[in-house]
Order: sequence, then C-alpha cells, then structure tokens
Amino acid sequence: MYGARGHSGDVRGPDGVTALLSTDRRRLALVLVLAAAVGVFTATVPLLRDWFDLRVYYGTVDAWVHHGGRIYDYRVPGTTYGFTYPPFAALGMLPMALVGLRTAIVLGLLLNLAALAVVLGFLVGPALRRHGWFGLALTACLLPLFEPLRDTFSFGQVNLVLLALVLGDARLLSRGRGRWAGVGIGLAAAVKLTPALFIALLLLGRRWRAAGVATAVAAAATGLAAWAAPDASRFYWTDALWDTARVGRLAYVSNQSVQGVLARLAAPGEPSRALWATAVLLVLCVWAWRTSRALAADDWAAAFALTGLAACLVSPITWVHHLVWLLPSFAVLLRHRRLRIAAALYGVLCSSVVWLWFDDASGLDGFLGGNTYTWITLGLLLWLPVGEVLRPGPDRAALSGAGTAFPAFPAVRASDLTGRHPRRGRPRVTGRRRERPDRASPSRADPKGSP
Repeated sequence: MYGARGHSGDVRGPDGVTALLSTDRRRLALVLVLAAAVGVFTATVPLLRDWFDLRVYYGTVDAWVHHGGRIYDYRVPGTTYGFTYPPFAALGMLPMALVGLRTAIVLGLLLNLAALAVVLGFLVGPALRRHGWFGLALTACLLPLFEPLRDTFSFGQVNLVLLALVLGDARLLSRGRGRWAGVGIGLAAAVKLTPALFIALLLLGRRWRAAGVATAVAAAATGLAAWAAPDASRFYWTDALWDTARVGRLAYVSNQSVQGVLARLAAPGEPSRALWATAVLLVLCVWAWRTSRALAADDWAAAFALTGLAACLVSPITWVHHLVWLLPSFAVLLRHRRLRIAAALYGVLCSSVVWLWFDDASGLDGFLGGNTYTWITLGLLLWLPVGEVLRPGPDRAALSGAGTAFPAFPAVRASDLTGRHPRRGRPRVTGRRRERPDRASPSRADPKGSP
C-alpha cells in the first residue's frame, strides 16, 4: 500500500508482492478475499459493545431534558455506570434529546465515520489518493480489525471526534493559519480532560497564541456549562472528577494506562497513589524530553504523536478504545518507512490479546501479556522516530505531501508555525535519502468502556 510511487493503483515492492498485485483483477480478488475475512472476523470474534457508551450519553441527556433528572444521577438500567465526562460534554450532546435512540445511534455512527475520514485525510490522505481505489480498499479492510477503532465504533465513543479536533489544530498550524489554532484542542479538553496535555505541547513548542486560544476556549466552554448546569458543574469538579470508581475498576484489563498496570499488580488491594504519581511524573519527563527533541527537529508530527501516547499513559483510566490516539504514531512510523514495526504493532493491536487475562492478570504472564497495549504505548513513547525524512524522486512536490504519512505537517518548519515566511526554495535531492532521525528506533469487557 505504501510502496513505490506510481499511477493510481500502482504498487511495487518485492517480486512476490509485485507478481501477486500485477493486475487490477488480482488486486480486486485480494480485496474481496480480505473483505470477506474481515466480515467474518468482525461478526464472530470480537465482543460487540451494543453502543453502550452512546446509550449512556443518550440516557443522560434524555433524563436531564425530558424527565428533570440530574446529569450525574443517571445510570444505565441494570448497571452502575453513568455519565463521567465534564458537564460541557453533556451540553454538546443535547441535540440527542431531539431524536430517538435508534436515530441517535445512526447519527453517532455517521459522525464517527466522518471523524475517521478527517483523521485519515490528515494522516495519510495524499498517500491514499496516490494509490487510488486499491489503497482505499485495503485501508477500508484493515481498519475494522484495529481493536481500538473497532471498539470506538461499537461503543459509540467520541474519541475519534476529539482526535479530529486536535489534528485540525495541527493542520492550521502547519499551514500558517495560527489565528484559529487552539480552538479544537480547547474544545477537546472541555469534553475530556486528557487532551489538555496538548496545551502543554503548545507551551513546550512556544506557540503562545495557540496555547492561549486553547486555554481560553476550554475555560469558556467550562464556564458555559457552569452557567447552564451549575449544580452538575459543582458536583463534577468537587466530587465526580475524583471518583474513579464511577468510570470502572482500575484493575480491569481494558485499562491500559500506567495506573491500570499498578492496579493489577496491587489487586485485590488498591494501588499506591504516591507510586502512581511518581510513575506519571517519570512518563511526563520522558514525554518532555522526546517532544523537545522532535520540536528541535521541526517535527511537529512526531510531537503531536508523542503527546497522544503520553496522554494515554498518564490518564488514570485508558480503556482499549482510547488507544485511537496511537494512530498518529502509526503515521509517523510509515513516514519513516518503519513498515515492519508498524505492521507488527498493528497485528498485536488487532489481536485482542489482553483479554486472555480477563479473569486473572496475576503472575509474570499476566504482567507482560495483560498489559501488552501499555507496553506498546510506552515503547512508542521511548523509540518513536523523530526528524525530517526527505525522499528522492522527480516529483518532489508530490512527495512533500504524499511521501509523508502525516500530511498535516508536510515539510513543516518552525517558521510555518509562527506565521513568518517559510524558507524560500528547498535543497535539491540527488537520489539519496536524507534523514535527521532520532538515534533510537522501536525495534472484553463488560459492556462498559468509558462513557
């Protein structure tokens, strides 16, 4: 899919692959076989979540608007699970009160599909267009296997929408349209607290205006929610925010954060808060170090990817579906041609391997296997390659966007992000690959998720 350049549908690679995909008929046959296999897998292997989180959203808004209930009092019938997001999230979901549950599910599915299209456009859009229908068809077959993405759709989650908002700001910065940059990050942080780490990224990169806009938008959204639902806001910020039991069990195997690892080690007891705080501080130090190196290399694609990884690790609860924040890291791996590593990590994240320790995550095997996705996230934080990659080829202009797997940052320089005129002209490429990489390289739940 990410082979050598060529016209629409042209895929070149090792002799075996070339022979297999030498004609459109063979490509179509491969796509049909993959589509059938994916359909069987999706229908039989994963646990489908029955739109559980979306039912939480819908039930909360319905009870609030139509029955005079309070946002944080609602519980899904037969469960202890209710709304756990900041009040602004409930405010943003108010349109669901105008439709029935089935319509809300359909609209939620369409919204997630639109958000996924936006995310893919930001991350690998030019590459997909370069490979025509075959690249699009392969992507459509591969994405449903990716467990975080599969669960996001099946739960009816909002993570893809938040990722699209954050990458939208990245797009604005990369194109020098910094006036509105920060709005997406601010809105995402008002809906969920974890994306607030991207404000720290803007500060680390000295994008003061964008950081100020993001902070102001998050504060304004929070203030609007406090005006619309003062009691709910008071309860959330003084009580619900600190009660992780409302979200789910920390030791539950779907919690693939640092806190989840510590909770499973301490089970059936409670993990040490001091130990968790120390671990979070260490993760943030590693994030700051690696992100600073990315920023020094003008590699904002890697900086945004590293921030998504760190956010997943430091959040008290990171359910498997939250790991859609790893998608920018895969784009960076593809940009640096780390195809084998990307393929291996993709395979593991499709396998649902952590659920083998659903009942018992004790022992060395539970520590290693039950936390597999955490180790992947930590490994990427430590070894994700950073630095600009320039590739040879006559169509240099096309490669500046299509050659990078992160077209939100095609050949981005610091001047692009500050609004000053970018450097005029580019060095001539003479058939050699020039790189400034980091030295290091990376070698089911009860229907709960995280409403």
